[in-house]
Amino acid sequence: MKLEILVAAHRPYVLSASDIYKPIEVGACSRKDIGLGGYRDNTGLNISEKNPNYCELTAVYWAWKNLPSDVTHIGLVHYRRYFGKRRLFQRPVDCVLSLADFQKLLSSSNVLLPPKRNYFIETVRSQYVHAHHAKDLEVLEQVLRERFPNYLEAFDTVMNGRRTHIFNMFVMRRDFFNHYCEFLFSVLSEVERRLDISSYSKNDARVFGFLSERLLDVWLMTNQISYSETSLVFTEPTNWIKKGAGFLLRKFGFR
Repeated sequence: MKLEILVAAHRPYVLSASDIYKPIEVGACSRKDIGLGGYRDNTGLNISEKNPNYCELTAVYWAWKNLPSDVTHIGLVHYRRYFGKRRLFQRPVDCVLSLADFQKLLSSSNVLLPPKRNYFIETVRSQYVHAHHAKDLEVLEQVLRERFPNYLEAFDTVMNGRRTHIFNMFVMRRDFFNHYCEFLFSVLSEVERRLDISSYSKNDARVFGFLSERLLDVWLMTNQISYSETSLVFTEPTNWIKKGAGFLLRKFGFR
């Protein structure tokens, strides 16, 4: 196994020192090198200029098109969240999974993901509509219906469920990764062509990153791909009260 896990970042940050983690500056075309010491998503074949709309997917695209062929497994994490397990008296960035950990987890699975997010009182569809724009999903569904009809059944199942994988985090065997990217960017490029986001806020303009989070399980389900899950570590505290309040306010139409 030759594993590379890209750590997407857009600002200087203390990153894991492990050799398997390779920092990649996303949206690099819009700024000078921030000194992460790794890759930049504006080299080789890239979509770096799309970062405001595609978020960390510019790193995914870069890996798909530019990582050498001898890399057998590819992953993506974020500078503020990794796969790992918290340990007392250690910094979160020092609690990330090692190569040996990944080798063990991937010995029985070709895809490794974080735990699913459970929305409890929302479906995946209604949560998206309350947080973003309903037309995003409408255009996405139209594209699937016209261009990728074999994915429609899984799309309906995921949208009507209450749990899904988010964060755009994964580790995959290279052939699975290539297949996923082919599907993902084919769908998103067509949605981008049809969807007018000129009036969107800066946050809502990140629409293609948000949609990709809802497409991962659709791809897994349609292609009957098994996966395993492992826990996350966050390098910064999460304000769950604020996040929960925002979720409820959106749910009941106050935001």
